[in-house]
Amino acid sequence: MMRPNPPIFLVVLLLGPSLAQAASPSMTAIRPMGGRRGTELEITLSGARLKDARELVFYHPGIKATKIEAPSDTQVKATLVIAPDCPLGLHELRLRTDTGISEARSFSVGVLPEAAEVEPNNDFTKPQAIAMNSTVNGVAENEDVDYFVVDAKKGERITAEVEGIRLGIALFDPYVAIMDAKRFELASSDDTALVWQDAQASIIAPEDGNYIIQVRESAYAGNGNCLYRVHVGNYPRPTATLPSGGKLGEAVDITWIGDVTGDRTTKVTLPTAPQPDYGIVASDDKGSAPYANTFRLSPFGNVLEVEPNDDNGTATPFSPPLALNGVIGKPGDIDRFVFKAVKGQAFDIRVFARSLRSPLDSVLYIGARSGGVIAGNDDSAGPDSYIRFGAPADGEYVIWVQDQLLNGGPNYAYRIEVSPVEAKLNLSVPSESLIRGTGTIAVAVPKGNRQAILVNASRADFGGDLAISVSNLPAGVTFEADTMAASLATYPVLFTAKPDAAPAAALALLAGKPVDPKVVVPSQFSQIIELVLGQNNIPFWTRTVDSLAVAVTEEAPYSIEIVEPKVPLVHGGSMNLKVVAKRKPGFTAPIAISLPWNPPGISSAGGIAIAENQNEALIPINAAVGSEVRTWKIVVNGSSNGPTGPVLVSTQLAALTIATPFVGLTYQSAAVDQGKEVPLVVKVAKLVDFDGEATVALIGLPNKVTTEPKTINKTTTDLVFPIKTDITSPAGKHASLFCQVVITKNGEPIVHNIGTGELRIDVPIPPKPTEAAKPAAPVAAAPAPAPMPAAAPARPLSRLEQLRLEAKQRAAAASQ
Repeated sequence: MMRPNPPIFLVVLLLGPSLAQAASPSMTAIRPMGGRRGTELEITLSGARLKDARELVFYHPGIKATKIEAPSDTQVKATLVIAPDCPLGLHELRLRTDTGISEARSFSVGVLPEAAEVEPNNDFTKPQAIAMNSTVNGVAENEDVDYFVVDAKKGERITAEVEGIRLGIALFDPYVAIMDAKRFELASSDDTALVWQDAQASIIAPEDGNYIIQVRESAYAGNGNCLYRVHVGNYPRPTATLPSGGKLGEAVDITWIGDVTGDRTTKVTLPTAPQPDYGIVASDDKGSAPYANTFRLSPFGNVLEVEPNDDNGTATPFSPPLALNGVIGKPGDIDRFVFKAVKGQAFDIRVFARSLRSPLDSVLYIGARSGGVIAGNDDSAGPDSYIRFGAPADGEYVIWVQDQLLNGGPNYAYRIEVSPVEAKLNLSVPSESLIRGTGTIAVAVPKGNRQAILVNASRADFGGDLAISVSNLPAGVTFEADTMAASLATYPVLFTAKPDAAPAAALALLAGKPVDPKVVVPSQFSQIIELVLGQNNIPFWTRTVDSLAVAVTEEAPYSIEIVEPKVPLVHGGSMNLKVVAKRKPGFTAPIAISLPWNPPGISSAGGIAIAENQNEALIPINAAVGSEVRTWKIVVNGSSNGPTGPVLVSTQLAALTIATPFVGLTYQSAAVDQGKEVPLVVKVAKLVDFDGEATVALIGLPNKVTTEPKTINKTTTDLVFPIKTDITSPAGKHASLFCQVVITKNGEPIVHNIGTGELRIDVPIPPKPTEAAKPAAPVAAAPAPAPMPAAAPARPLSRLEQLRLEAKQRAAAASQ
């Protein structure tokens, strides 16, 4: 969700100005992957095209870079200062260079002192000694088992939590176990709902002595990319909270559930504005948990379940809108809540359980208190449940929730928000997934140039055109977006940097609102970063940010421009969109060009390039019959190789008008024997006035069939194509004929492709053999006839007349 007016956390790197020699930087790794808050440490960024690094962009507060060095094009060293109050957990960042901005990566901030794994530590009898309350950075290689030993007193809490998949490096399934000195496993964990596919285990030490922490890949199938951070200490680690969310700005009593020392309650004051991935951190006199418990922020107050509430008669009462909070405390438990509604009243009823890291696989029902189920749902909202309910009559209604497999336990917490149906607008940009080849989804605008990006709009419970705006851009950058039509869910927007804009970066905030001033809808923006994919390239670990990284970079060696068409693209028609390039002296490389977005019903050709040393190219585009008649704004993206990598720019937003055809054609079918001729008649209807003559070519004729192009004007009503066939022309029905009509306006062609006509080619009927054998009788010379006046041209036969004539000729031939 969008943070209103967030601060921007940028650091200008301490490197002097240089000529732009890199492009589109790639940051593939950060080592170490995390650090302790309140400390200073050096990290190494690895990748490609990094030697002109200039700036680190952090999406969250609390981290600053004070020194950066780029010893090579593949490595950057940065000194980070992590504030004492820096939020714990993952922080997304990007690296800006002179000519680009990198993909997003994650950096983990912890609360414990940091240590490094020291090999060999894979012998249980020779574990690596570490201090209680420390974070160890290690790697789980193939068939590798890492052992660490801590000293604890009887009754002391010992918790070990592994960050593995959460670091966003590889598909890593970590395993952790806490063992005594006799190798007896006291607690272990593979997948824990609280920490996604990572692992977390806790015990109370049964006696004074040494305790061994084992870390490995769950199937012993690790590799060099299976990096981990294991947090070992006597800190609290509850596995759930009650309630699981709260109202913005309120102070809420939180019961921490699932810690091995027992439950306890504290008061937490919630922020006044929504925050993405918000969480609350458990702490006590031993310290703080290394990671927050996910906590839902909303506009709704809370009601807690009151047991017993397993049947309609004991259901916990409430009055919506409210959030219902509880725990499916044991197997078979069902929690019920009752409320009153009037006929026609509508509510969205949404469960938050798995999304808040609860093990509950919810099934949600609603029914009349007097009995009967009205609606039920399992997984409409991902693994959670959702129902839209409209009250069929005045009365009392019961909401109840249970686990899909009737499981339960002390940490099976849930939150059910019951709210009126309200319009919502969610904006986003395409997910960034380098593994699937999307490239970096951020905006890097060269000075004096442009870059476009697609914006997605998801409307809920409203429709209509949208206006898109943006704030918090770097100085010298402007934003342009046409109205997003009601029929669209995706539209291109354009960022332009002034020639004198200073290279810099910012986290821009996108917002949308209906063009209709009577419709007021809250808007939020998000971008998904796909870091780890599972089987079949399904996103397995993602991060969501609420702003768009926008950077000004050094000049690109070229720019491109659309030559805006002066004529429309008509239904069924085609057009060659002209794109021209302006090249810097010495830049001759080919430039790949394409439309990143086509208006509805419009298609464009791919694989088009402005050739080496050339300055223009044509992109064929086509309009389907029935495509929406209006003027759209289109953009063309260009990509070319600079000195060390790809350089991306865009054209201006250019107008493309879609129109109905200027003429309509109606075809009369024609039939002809091989080797013969036949007229094909086409009726012409003028639909839009035009000047001059238009050329008409009949396209799609079979092999060895010819005709000649024709011309028409706005008064033409009939068009006749003389069809000539060859004795070898393919027989059969040819039903894919169409006419290409070209009307010239404003010096440009308007190309119509109008179909479809039909031509049937028959094999001639051979003469009877007896007739062929008869000798020819002498024929007396007849007197020369008197000259006749010139006959008028024969009227073309209609299809019915042709068939009648053919039947008559065949009957006459058969009777001889």
